[in-house]
Amino acid sequence: MLSRVAERMYWFGRYLERVENTARLISVNTNLMLDLPKVKYIWGSLIGITGYEAQFTNRFSVANERNVIKFLLEDDSCSIRKSVTMARENARTSREIMPNEAWEKVNELYLYLRDNIDHGIKRDGRHRFLVDIINRCNELTGYLVGSMSNNIAYNFIKLGRNLERADMTTRILDVGCLNLLNPDHPEIVEYENILWMNVLKSLTAYQMYLQHLHDRTPGRDVNGEDVVDFMIKDQKFPRAVLYCLGQVQGCFDSLPNADYPLRSVTHAQRMINNNDVIALLQSEHLHAFIDEVQQDLNDIHEQVATTWFGHH
Repeated sequence: MLSRVAERMYWFGRYLERVENTARLISVNTNLMLDLPKVKYIWGSLIGITGYEAQFTNRFSVANERNVIKFLLEDDSCSIRKSVTMARENARTSREIMPNEAWEKVNELYLYLRDNIDHGIKRDGRHRFLVDIINRCNELTGYLVGSMSNNIAYNFIKLGRNLERADMTTRILDVGCLNLLNPDHPEIVEYENILWMNVLKSLTAYQMYLQHLHDRTPGRDVNGEDVVDFMIKDQKFPRAVLYCLGQVQGCFDSLPNADYPLRSVTHAQRMINNNDVIALLQSEHLHAFIDEVQQDLNDIHEQVATTWFGHH
């Protein structure tokens, strides 16, 4: 396979996952504000999750609901529209690689977003719009799983999807912790359980977390220690960081010349396994630990780009 085709498939997987994650994040946060009507500053935390604070500041002066939603839906840097456009472009230039039905679904997603994006700005139409975006992403992922050969091209799609998913999980956990530890807003502590439930729902993890918690400690409430430990170390839930890294390792095992990428993912797995996440949260050192995990994820990405795409 040509390196440029492999790169397109990798980024197609990342962009598609980013669209779903961002849509789910906006939807869950909109519902959260109904429970926390006095905690408006949390809208700004969504920008912190994306890592595009400078781009947001250049365009908007206040991180209120409307500005944050407009930025995440239609900005040229990290928005849903940008990610859908890039995913479609990568699919269009490699149409012969994936099933025709998958390309049709990508195009339908692009056209739906183009024609309905204004419905996402106002609250009254936002829920339906975001649910449609999420469902179309899931439908497209299902088409790829069910009708695309498990070959090199699909491994790069899967590789991009799982790296993006692990990255988003760490970002959401990090911002959730920082909100609770914010000394400028001590009132947020009384909403701790609601915030951790919001973290789980943002990652589609709430029901699986409850099953996991019931199996280990029946009757225990949602709490930060268990949520963070589950979302980082669980090896059965598809959005947990260690699970995603295991999927990445499986992709590397199926690809040629993977020695250096395999070393980078093994290093990340070892680092997570050797740390007590619950103790880190209790000692307020979790933020530094998540920074290390994110750096390891970036190192894996760099190894992928250097090994198979021919550039750093």
